[in-house]
Amino acid sequence: MPKLEAALAAALAALLTLPVALTASAQTKEPPACSAIAFRPLPSGLSDGVQNAGLYHSRFGRMEVKANVKNGQPQGYFVEIDGKPPVKVAAQDLPKDVAACAKLKRMSAPGKGEDPCMGDRLTVLTSHSGDKRYYLLYGHEGHGAEAWHFCSAGTA
Repeated sequence: MPKLEAALAAALAALLTLPVALTASAQTKEPPACSAIAFRPLPSGLSDGVQNAGLYHSRFGRMEVKANVKNGQPQGYFVEIDGKPPVKVAAQDLPKDVAACAKLKRMSAPGKGEDPCMGDRLTVLTSHSGDKRYYLLYGHEGHGAEAWHFCSAGTA
């Protein structure tokens, strides 16, 4: 019986430490190097001002896509990270991994941004390069993959 009790004690100890091990591994998990999060545009008829088109929240932060609305119509979309606009980055100043991420997600290469950013669908591409996170806003108008157009890039 002592061997059985020892085996049961060992199994119980392993089960009790499992949640701690799982929690520790979840806390050390890094954000993905490249991701794309889709958002829907605002419907017409909203009140004027800044309106929230979508929110994405994870343990790494909060991302919102917003639009300036005038006469009930969206006039242009933009991104906020943790309640602040990202620091603008010109397309030519983006690291090469960001363009590779855009290609991987079937988005157009970052280039001259469209202002205002409009579309029937919106996507925020997130790319991690070194210790920085880059956020690229894309709008979609038309049909097919070529209908995605680059709007803006920033880092936070």
